[in-house]
Amino acid sequence: MPIAQINVARFRVAKDDPANADFMAALDHVNAMAEASDGFVWRLVGDGGNATDIAAIPDDPDFIVNMSVWRDVPSLEAFAYRQADHRAVLARRKDWFNPMEPSMALWPVAEGHEPSVSEGMAMLAKLGAEGPGDGVFTFRWWRENRTAKA
Repeated sequence: MPIAQINVARFRVAKDDPANADFMAALDHVNAMAEASDGFVWRLVGDGGNATDIAAIPDDPDFIVNMSVWRDVPSLEAFAYRQADHRAVLARRKDWFNPMEPSMALWPVAEGHEPSVSEGMAMLAKLGAEGPGDGVFTFRWWRENRTAKA
């Protein structure tokens, strides 16, 4: 079953501040790497070719959202944690973003479904309120439960 993911962040300083230049410069390349990855299905794209211009929270321009759909959790996990260029950006997230919990959620979606930002934000809120389960979860929960069921 396909899996959707949302990850969100709030910049430490204004989005267009020079302190964020390395992050912004890496987006096109990292998004291209995602699209070329085995198991990639879809990603949220705004007017600028990435999702940083999509207002997930009205009047909060420094809050950004990233959403995508993948064939399955292993294909998303391979990109997120083993693709070198994505890992390099991920390793620097504390340079650019304030800590948030939860900042990422995964959930199963029907074949062909492209989730909306409001759906993704609702899943993130559900994860925060109820914790992980079959309907919305984290990589850690998925690994622990996949292993327990095997």
